[in-house]
This record gives sequence, C-alpha cells and structure tokens, in this order.
Amino acid sequence: MRPFRCHFTAAVWRHMLVLVCGTLLAPGRRTVAAALRVMGPGEAAVYHRVLSHGHWSSRRLAHRLLVLLVAAFVSDGPVVAGLDDTIERRRGACIRAKGIDRDPVRSSHGHFAKASGLRWLCVMLLAPVPWAGCVWGLPVLTVLAPSERYAAAQGGRHKKLTDRGRQALPQVARWLPGRRVVAVADSSVSAIALLRDLAPHLTVVTRLRLDACLCDPPPPRRPPLIGARLPSLVGRLRSRRTPWRRVSLGGWYGRGTRQLDIASGTALWHHPGRRVAIRWVLVRDPCGEKAPQAFLCTDQTAEATDILCWFVRRWRTGTTFETARRHLGVETQRQ
Repeated sequence: MRPFRCHFTAAVWRHMLVLVCGTLLAPGRRTVAAALRVMGPGEAAVYHRVLSHGHWSSRRLAHRLLVLLVAAFVSDGPVVAGLDDTIERRRGACIRAKGIDRDPVRSSHGHFAKASGLRWLCVMLLAPVPWAGCVWGLPVLTVLAPSERYAAAQGGRHKKLTDRGRQALPQVARWLPGRRVVAVADSSVSAIALLRDLAPHLTVVTRLRLDACLCDPPPPRRPPLIGARLPSLVGRLRSRRTPWRRVSLGGWYGRGTRQLDIASGTALWHHPGRRVAIRWVLVRDPCGEKAPQAFLCTDQTAEATDILCWFVRRWRTGTTFETARRHLGVETQRQ
C-alpha cells in the first residue's frame, strides 16, 4: 500500500490501512463492520467517515493503480483496456442516482429484461497474468452514470454512456504518455461521432454493423467528402470473390484455439454528416456454429489478427463482474 500513501492525510491513512487489511481478512460480505470485527478497533463511526467525508481523490488513486499494473504486467507492447458497464442492484430512499436500465445478465437477443439500480462504467486493464495462464480484467477506473431522472432533479445535463466513455478513455490515455492504448468495447461504443473523437487519443476496437455504409476515401483536391460506395459486408459474405483467409485464434470467447475465416480492408464509415476512417474485419465460422460478425478498428494500419486478439480479451470484463459479485459481495445491499 505504500505507493498510495501520498494521496491521503496522516489520519485517513491510518484508518485506510485498517479497512484494507480487514477487507482482505473478513469472511463473507466485505462490509465496513465486518472489516472492523476482524481488526478489532474501537470507534466504528470514524471509519465510516473515511468513505463519506474523507479528503482523498479516487481519480488519483486510479492513476497510481493503473501505472503500477502496467509496470507489472504490460512492460512493453500495446496496453489493452476494456470498457464495459454493469448495474449495481441497490434500492432505498438514499440511492437517488439509480435508474431502470437493460439488465445485461438476464437479457438475450430474444428476451429483454430490466433492472433497477446504479449504472457504473468500468475501465479495466486486460493483461495476461503469468501465474494464471490467461488474461485477467483488472479494474482501474469506475465512473457512475446516473439516470436521466436524477440529472433532471439536480438541474444538470444528463450524460449518456457514450459521453462518459468519451471522458474516461482519453483520461486513461493521458495517464500513459508514450504508450499505445487500445480500447475494446461492445456495440454501445460503435458510434461514428464517438469513434471520431477518440481516434486522436487511442485505438478503439469494437463491433461493426453488417449493413454499415462503407465508402472509399475522397479523391485528392476534389469537392466530395467521401469516395465511391463500397460493397456492403452482407454482400461480401455472399460473394464468391471475397478473399477469405483461414486463421487460428486462441481464447475465442473463453475457449481454446478456434479456426476462423477472415476478410479485411480499409474504408470510411459514413453516415450523413459524419464519417470516420476504420479498418473492418469480417469473420466467418467455417463450422457454421456462429453467425458471421464484423469488427472495426480506428487504426487502419493494424493487422486483422491483432484486432481479433484484442477484441476477444473483452470477454474477461464480464467474468470480472461475475467474480466481484460472487466473492466480494458487490451489488449486495450491505457491501
């Protein structure tokens, strides 16, 4: 804990060490009361005030934590960060920022389920851990995304999830100057305006619609902003002229090595008034078990296999949320 010492006052630091040690040793739910029962201090109200009234910055702690994790697990190469949201099911009169959102756990393609609670947007470092033999999702920065009703009650402007991502991801890139940062996210980040704003700061890898409008870049010194319309990805799937390439990809959605047929190219993803330069990757399962999928990368020089390897790491964000709920008691009423 010594690297975090400079971010606390002397009094808060003593209480923080007690809370951290008690949380590690406490069996069952990781509450403040359970941590204090293990450590055995006297006045419990003082320790609760560390979380409610203590003067310390969680953003500075996130910066220091990210730097330490990158130095330990990603000494060279690109830094892959996952962006995902989760719902913390909390209820009560004091939980004012809660809203009703889509439940990502209970919903599927054919079933839509809602859940009431706090919505959090989490940035995780997706790094291979040597002793685990796989990639782990290590949370470094978590941002609360209050509901629209809460913003209206406070008299402020409601920020969508894409607006929160537009703030969080460049912040992570600024914390790692001189390092290449690759952000992987689901289709909620696949918006032209968001990708265009994030492209100068970091590389973004996400899903791409099969019916996306792809065009050639505009010719030099010509009035049009875009070039000729390219064949759609659906048309490339049906065409026999599409140059498919068979590759072996490890860790495809938590499984072992998987054989895939891929096709790739560069284009401008265009929508009236908006456009962004991307490299698209079309994936087809030779066995026919999975439906064809398309992915995009804002770095047009990236290799197609690297784009897929970066994206499959995103699967670890969901398992991290599940592990936090199961072992740390996150999303319980008295966590």
